Amino acid sequence: MPLETPARIVGELTSKGYNADREAVTLLAGADDPDAALEAAVERAPEDALKLSADHVERVLDEIARSGEATTPVSTGQGNGATSGETRGSPSETKGVGKANGVEHGNRATQDANADPDSGPGPDSDSDADPDGGVTDVTRPEESVRDPNFDARSLNVAGDVTGQSTGTGEYEDFVSVFRDRFKRLSGQLRGRVNARPTSAVAEMPGGGETAIVGMISDIRSTASGHWLIELEDTSGTYPCLVMKDREFAGLVEELLHDEVIAVEGTLSDDNGDGDGILFVDSMHFPDVPRTYKPSTADRHVQAALVSDVHVGSQEFMADAWSTFADWLHTAEADAVEYLLIAGDMVEGVGVYPNQDEELDIVDIYEQYEAFSEYLKEVPGDMEILMIPGNHDAVRLAEPQPGFDEELRDIMSVHDARISGNPSTVTVEGVDILMYHGVSLDEVIAELPDDKASYDEPHKAMYQLLKKRHVAPQFGGKTRLAPEEEDYLVMDDVPDVFHTGHVHKLGWGKYHNVLAVNSGCWQEQTAFQKSVNIDPDAGFAPILDLDTLDMTVRQFS
Repeated sequence: MPLETPARIVGELTSKGYNADREAVTLLAGADDPDAALEAAVERAPEDALKLSADHVERVLDEIARSGEATTPVSTGQGNGATSGETRGSPSETKGVGKANGVEHGNRATQDANADPDSGPGPDSDSDADPDGGVTDVTRPEESVRDPNFDARSLNVAGDVTGQSTGTGEYEDFVSVFRDRFKRLSGQLRGRVNARPTSAVAEMPGGGETAIVGMISDIRSTASGHWLIELEDTSGTYPCLVMKDREFAGLVEELLHDEVIAVEGTLSDDNGDGDGILFVDSMHFPDVPRTYKPSTADRHVQAALVSDVHVGSQEFMADAWSTFADWLHTAEADAVEYLLIAGDMVEGVGVYPNQDEELDIVDIYEQYEAFSEYLKEVPGDMEILMIPGNHDAVRLAEPQPGFDEELRDIMSVHDARISGNPSTVTVEGVDILMYHGVSLDEVIAELPDDKASYDEPHKAMYQLLKKRHVAPQFGGKTRLAPEEEDYLVMDDVPDVFHTGHVHKLGWGKYHNVLAVNSGCWQEQTAFQKSVNIDPDAGFAPILDLDTLDMTVRQFS
């Protein structure tokens, strides 16, 4: 029976260890006898080819037409896909990973599904640590026998601002987005404390106990070394004092302006006369419940999590990307059916000072065309989803809508899907929060090194999970766009939190949520060297969707 659709053509090609240009698939699907044309194209492919080009298919079809030969397929049973090769040893140390990250060398992660960063085996524990840093160095194993189950696949997107943006930058827009943020995050806290509005608290008699849910409008230290926090709700503001000798005083160092918290405490004796204060006895964050249990897929299927490809840069690692794409065609990667890219597909233009001196491609559209060519190297049967980053040709302010139609057309390879930044992508029942990660710069700059650092970017991600907001602080390093609703709030707990941006590799579990920063595909640029950024490049975290275990593979 002839192959009737491009999807079936792609599936048949991948089963033989090949990929093909989109135009090549179209030519094969339009042939008089598509299955025979496909077999002929494969039989006549160059020995070292993994991808069939449109030119190659055209030549094969022309040869068949000129010779009048029958197009009955003749198969040798041999594919010319990736061949097995030696696997090089894993590096003795990988910066930004840590010596104990809960991943077996070349196999699945050993992280327990219920592991907490504060106890048991996991990314911040020395138990069952991989002595080589838990990263598998990959060449090209045996040829693929990919047989994806298209009927079992599902990929849905939520929280995408694309086509929904209403902000005009007027004052009312800012009021609207902050009211929406407060409403949603305070709702997550009110079940834990019996909070009163600040206007009501101001009129209560002194000495009583109460609770406030508010947005942090100011944090400052007193002359005595205590901490004064101004909390604001829709009725006003109220001062809350955290004494430096309280057990939880260290939590103040984790606070950011504009995040929503709850406090419980005792009112000063002079409360009610306009000079009152709340002496804080406990502090609460929206947070991820410690009892949270993530969802998993019903079958063994994997997703590759990558970000920061930066095509167009002189430092783009084309060979490493091609090695990664080659590996995806091998039997070892048969279960990898999804590719999720967390922003910065290209290097962009004018992103930082003197960037033009470090560009290999100076035209932004040509950068995306080149990226599209590299995307063609991955198997055509993969489901691909991409969100933009700060180097991409979209607005810088978050939430970022997906690309415009012209760029979508350029990046339409393999019917790749495009969503906004951030978006929650549900892949076969697993909720993956995709966020490029610009706010990580702010978190790392504001918090102590043991709470957030570039060498351990997943710890900064823990802070965002704790605050249930991907970019809580307004007016700092992260540009935020006012909308009718706050697209950056985490209403629901994700099963996986995937970011990029900082070009550092790191992962771990926070209250059973897997946080992954996937590194980059760009070697150190002159600008990065000037600001002391040492990137982790050429890595691909491979996530088992049925267990949420993870393997990190190195291709550089």
